[in-house]
Amino acid sequence: MNAPIHAPEAQVMQRAARQAEVVRALGAVLPPHALLFTDEQTTPYECDGLTAYRQRPLAVALPDTEDQVAAVLRACHALGVPVVARGAGTGLSGGAMPHPMGVTLSLAKFNRILAIDPLSQTAVVQAGVRNLAISEAAAPHGLYYAPDPSSQIACTIGGNVAENSGGVHCLKYGLTVHNVLKVRGYTVEGEPVTFGCDALDAPGLDLLALLIGSEGMLAVVTEVTVKLVPKPQLARCIMASFDDVRRAGDAVAAVIAAGIIPAGLEMMDKPMTAAVEDFVHAGYDLTAEAILLCESDGTPEEVAEEIDRMSAVLRQAGATAIAVSRDEAERLRFWSGRKNAFPASGRISPDYMCMDSTIPRKRLADILIAIAQMEKTYGLRCANVFHAGDGNLHPLILFDANDPDQLRRAELFGADILETSVAMGGTVTGEHGVGVEKLNSMCVQFSAEENEQMFAIKRAFDAQELLNPGKVIPTLHRCAEYGKMLVRGGQLPHPELPRF
Repeated sequence: MNAPIHAPEAQVMQRAARQAEVVRALGAVLPPHALLFTDEQTTPYECDGLTAYRQRPLAVALPDTEDQVAAVLRACHALGVPVVARGAGTGLSGGAMPHPMGVTLSLAKFNRILAIDPLSQTAVVQAGVRNLAISEAAAPHGLYYAPDPSSQIACTIGGNVAENSGGVHCLKYGLTVHNVLKVRGYTVEGEPVTFGCDALDAPGLDLLALLIGSEGMLAVVTEVTVKLVPKPQLARCIMASFDDVRRAGDAVAAVIAAGIIPAGLEMMDKPMTAAVEDFVHAGYDLTAEAILLCESDGTPEEVAEEIDRMSAVLRQAGATAIAVSRDEAERLRFWSGRKNAFPASGRISPDYMCMDSTIPRKRLADILIAIAQMEKTYGLRCANVFHAGDGNLHPLILFDANDPDQLRRAELFGADILETSVAMGGTVTGEHGVGVEKLNSMCVQFSAEENEQMFAIKRAFDAQELLNPGKVIPTLHRCAEYGKMLVRGGQLPHPELPRF
């Protein structure tokens, strides 16, 4: 008589059988080098920049051509297999975390710049092209691509489209959605689809704005047409020191209230400036409780006038010291600290959880004071960096993921920051997306009816919910479980994906 098969063993057998089926189907449409499925091969794809949550997919597809992308999608759709599109894996919300019974579709090989048109000031690029590479290619024409995430040396334009990424210059030049004209890709069924057009506006519904920021739930992006902007003749940066975070926060609001829209307006608190100064030696004032970086760009005359105006506003707001970059090298050095905030934090802590929410500018000091209290509540440190001009927060909670209790406290700390941001009139995400990280907090931001409307949009594109399932939109069950947790305290519900 055969011994009974226990549930975990049965699940393992079920997964192995499904994997064999998927590998056979994909092996018929992909060359051997473009299909990975062993544990050793798929482990590098088990997470994105949110390393606290990891899962291995059944297989990883690395197509070389658009025909292969379409074929992979058709094969997965026929089998009812989930597909998670992946770029460089630099995302910070778990948006590219694999589905354990699905396929990860990597666009890494789609890394060609197809055209630079200096007359129309546009570039046509494949989804796997790095953000910074676009500006490097456009530089000989005196142009560049404005959205500049801190990860721009590595992150890809397809991922920027998925998350509607911003950057330190988004206050003046806008987010990804403001700098993209057209996106080409494929539906879940493997059918070609185009959103937007080469003109400034497209006929019909504006589905381009719907796609950008949809986190891979509506279509798989393969090609993007972006706007380029002329490189300014001159750029200069102010570093302003403050002995009080409230004065620094109020100074941000004062700059905007004065009718000034800086090219960049960033804020860092004392723990963050200490971390980055030790890393890149940017020349930051380590005695300040907070510093602001305020940049002006344009013609020399415009920059001189705006720098004077901003300096006057900052002094009136209580700045204890003001330094203005004297040349391009010093300007880049000022920004090097801000651009390296995340790797600098990695030097002082085994792990960090980078949150992403927005609040009204006038509440910047309030949220910093609230976060300082949360540090005591959860027994964890937090370093803060802000896209201050548009109220986009990036608190970095420092912890050790090898300690389950520290991970639990970091999750609760992050949820508290997000819920406090909503209570202050903000939102649970600014530019990093929801992914799996902020599913619980979406239950706080949106009602059940609103979440269902978002599900309805997804089903209009993907009736079987195979593209990046279990991300972004929380289910009614999840929100109910989160509500119970808030009442009794304890462990947050984790991503609703089956475990094997």
